[in-house]
Formats: sequence, structure tokens, C-alpha cells
Amino acid sequence: MRTKDITLVGLFAALMVIGAYISIPTPWVPLTFQPFFACLAGVLLGSRLGALSQIVYVLIGLIGAPVFQGGSGGPGSILSPTFGYLIGFIIGAYVIGKITENRNINIKNLTVGIYCGLSIFYIFGVLYLYLILNFYLNKPINVAKALQLGFTPFIIKDLVFSGVAVIVAHKTLPALKKSGLSV
Repeated sequence: MRTKDITLVGLFAALMVIGAYISIPTPWVPLTFQPFFACLAGVLLGSRLGALSQIVYVLIGLIGAPVFQGGSGGPGSILSPTFGYLIGFIIGAYVIGKITENRNINIKNLTVGIYCGLSIFYIFGVLYLYLILNFYLNKPINVAKALQLGFTPFIIKDLVFSGVAVIVAHKTLPALKKSGLSV
């Protein structure tokens, strides 16, 4: 890896920390800005580095640094109902990068990539929420309730912010490519 790549991975891991701390609490899943930064990581860094930035962020939290939402961290975070979203950020950033890298920088390609990644965030997040509540925390819920807790309150915000990520990427990528900073 080049110094530039290491720096960009670290920058997006740090942006995820910032996105975790800018949050609005709700009963089960906090409203954070992490999906926005995970989308940008995938589209601006590409599949490999975008996913790596998310892996670095999650590993920093798992070793105990208080970087997750609400200042939490440590290996016990794996048993949190929201940990599935973190897994989704890794896979979603990779998918966003795969869909958008080496393609024409246009609104359509960026939109498809970012909204596919957003779907992955929610699939992993809601599924993990459902599994942890039912099988670990012994708080039985059905799929409809899991969607009500982990999807419905946040999807409008994330659709809007994903649209903003499309616009930011569309304006930023040409400049990054011209300067040699894109991957």
C-alpha cells in the first residue's frame, strides 16, 4: 500500500468515528451519519480501500477504543443489536466501490452503486438486530418489528443523505482523478 492509500483509509475510518458521534438516540438503533461516510468511502476510495477503511474502523472499536455510537467499544460490541450495521458498512462500501470504480462518473452509476450499498447496510443491520434480540437478548420480535425498529425510522434520512453522497461524489471524483488522488 502507498502512503496515500494508508492516509485515505485512516481518514475515512476517522470520518466514521465522527459520524458515530453525530447521532440522535432512538430506543433501538441510533440515527447516525455513518451510512453517509460509508457510502463516500466506497465511491471515493474504491472497493478495496473503501472496505478496508470500514474494517479499520470496526477493528479500532473492537479493541476497545470508544469509537462506536455513544462512545462504546470493545469486543462486547459484537453482541450489540446494532453491530450488524457495522458489518453492512464493510460489505456495502466494497459493493459500492465495485459498482462505481472504473466506470463513467455519472449520476446514474453513482446512484446505482450508492443505493445498492445502502440496501446492504440495512439488510445486515436489520437481520442482525432481529437475530440478537431474538436469540441472545431473549426479546422476541418478528421481522415486521425488526423493520419497524431498524429500518423505518431511518430510511428517509439515509435516502436523502445517499442522494447527497451521489452529488458530492459526482463533483469530487473528477477533481480527485485529475489530481491523482483517486484510486
